[in-house]
Amino acid sequence: MPRSTRTLRPRTALLALAVLAVPLAPAAFAAPASAQGDAAQEKSTAHRLPVVSPTPQHMARAGGDVPLARRAELVVGRGAEESDEAARRRVTETLRAHGVRDIDVRAKASGRAPLTVLLGPATRPDIAKALGGTKVPEQSEGYALRVRHRTVALGGKDATGQFYAAQTLGQLMSKGRIAGVEVSDFPAMPLRGSIEGFYGPPWTEAERLDQMDFLGDTKANTYVYAPKDDPYHREKWRDPYPADKLTELGKLIDRASANHVRFTFAVSPGGSICYSDPADVKALTAKLQAMYDLGVRSFSVPLDDISYTKWNCDADKAKFGDPGRGPAAKAQVGLLNTIQRDFIAKHEGANPLQMVPTEYGDLTDTAYKQTMRADLDGAVEVMWTGTDVVPPEITNAQAEKAAELFGRKVFVWDNYPVNDFARTAGRLLLAPYDKREPGLSGHLSGIVSNPMNQEGASKLAVFTMNDFSWNDRGYDRTRSGRQAALYLAGGDRRVADAVQTFVDLNHAAPTFGESNWLPQSPVLGPKLDAFWKRYDSDPAGAVRALRPTARDIEKVPAVLRSGVPDKQFLHDAKQWLDATELWGSAMRHGLAALSAADEGDGAEAARERAAMESLVGRARAISVDPAEHHQLGAVKIADPFLDEFVQGVQDRT
Repeated sequence: MPRSTRTLRPRTALLALAVLAVPLAPAAFAAPASAQGDAAQEKSTAHRLPVVSPTPQHMARAGGDVPLARRAELVVGRGAEESDEAARRRVTETLRAHGVRDIDVRAKASGRAPLTVLLGPATRPDIAKALGGTKVPEQSEGYALRVRHRTVALGGKDATGQFYAAQTLGQLMSKGRIAGVEVSDFPAMPLRGSIEGFYGPPWTEAERLDQMDFLGDTKANTYVYAPKDDPYHREKWRDPYPADKLTELGKLIDRASANHVRFTFAVSPGGSICYSDPADVKALTAKLQAMYDLGVRSFSVPLDDISYTKWNCDADKAKFGDPGRGPAAKAQVGLLNTIQRDFIAKHEGANPLQMVPTEYGDLTDTAYKQTMRADLDGAVEVMWTGTDVVPPEITNAQAEKAAELFGRKVFVWDNYPVNDFARTAGRLLLAPYDKREPGLSGHLSGIVSNPMNQEGASKLAVFTMNDFSWNDRGYDRTRSGRQAALYLAGGDRRVADAVQTFVDLNHAAPTFGESNWLPQSPVLGPKLDAFWKRYDSDPAGAVRALRPTARDIEKVPAVLRSGVPDKQFLHDAKQWLDATELWGSAMRHGLAALSAADEGDGAEAARERAAMESLVGRARAISVDPAEHHQLGAVKIADPFLDEFVQGVQDRT
């Protein structure tokens, strides 16, 4: 299972993170008039910090809040000290979104501006001075940020760090002010993002471009192009991409670069390759070379979902022996080492090769893994899905064991929120990331999400996964789920409330077994259980208490359709939103039927029950869009709880 330019598009979602700051105490909005005023303000706001996603490694108060103004200077340095272009764009867009109209981009500060933003390498003298005692991380992609005395210092360890500092700045702005904080931040895991690795209709060009912007928004740095149903990725791996497809991929690579995302090109030859045939090795290398020429610097050779109990050619049997675990690993290692040493190592700027082993989802030591850890080039990144294709948990002990088995830290391909297997049919998987243990950053080189066929709908879960991989020890599922909802809602808290209600209705995360690793409707389910328990002794009170829930569910689709700026999400969720409205209305009529029955009005109870059943029938008839997914059938909402509610009404009326 496992259309653009280099400039970033102005998008509502692009700036959504800039409005997520938790409001500060009222005193925080008063401009300091003196040093004494500064001290009083610092005291009043010392316990209040904005919420930033992903959660920073360190954030603390540095002083009072700094007011925004209509005029600002953006100081970018000159020559070797110049700032990153994408970071400059992000800072400029964010300032304009918060009412700064006159932005003077200059090499050196004038000292006269009401607001000065310093952007560039943390070692640049003016930035280093403004950062003061704020620690500059040593890690790649790290940054330091300090807001104090009408000056904002954004210093990156590298260009990507500058871009991430600009991302954080947006989240510090609220109600005309910038929170007076210092931040020292870096990613706990080197690799973070998504892998388009599912079965079924691949994402469209527009969806992939949208994903690049989303990954940039969430400080993720990796996208792996590995759609199972792209014939040139698997079945036609030897064939070059047609010219129009190369043009499309070129646009995607440019958009990824503009968001500081590594576009990783994956080609999966395992279903037909003859490992011992130099012509096949040459064909694979030529495929990678074409992508390198297009601008790709990260490559993957997945060898998952293939058989190693047979060879694809007689020559492999002659060279490696009868098919089996050990011989298969020997053949694969030979191919991968050749690619790493003769292609990757000899191409300037190329990142270490990535691969997916045929044994990608267990912790059993075998001849296959023994050969991999003994002979595979130490630079090659090995992907691992956990203890199963969809693991119910990933612990530090499991990750440490996987590293031991493969002879290196593993790179987790997490099959969530992917919905391409049988038990996910009819579902959106929207729940926040969970049951991955803090501390995994000590054992993993990274985590990428395998998302759903529905790119826009995947953002809620992937947002939280990127939060975890940035700072696993600081991850809080509840906080991250709320931040994801606010991101999708463009910062509107009322819309975010509706998003979270919708998430609860689509919370189940199945495994390949009989159980879910994330439960369905952890909010609605207990409410309905409590409703029926109370109904037996206090029917009128039970109905009265549940009516607001039914009303909220019924209204969720309208709130989201009018309030969510992300049209791709609304497109992907359409059938589930339609079903939610019908189920909410059915609940309302079901409650009315119970009330009428309790009051002895059998005719009214029958009418309301019939209305409920009609709505339920319409909801159950809504099917998955075949253009979006290969698994057809009815969409599922809050199952089995809503079905049980309907049955309960029928039994009592």
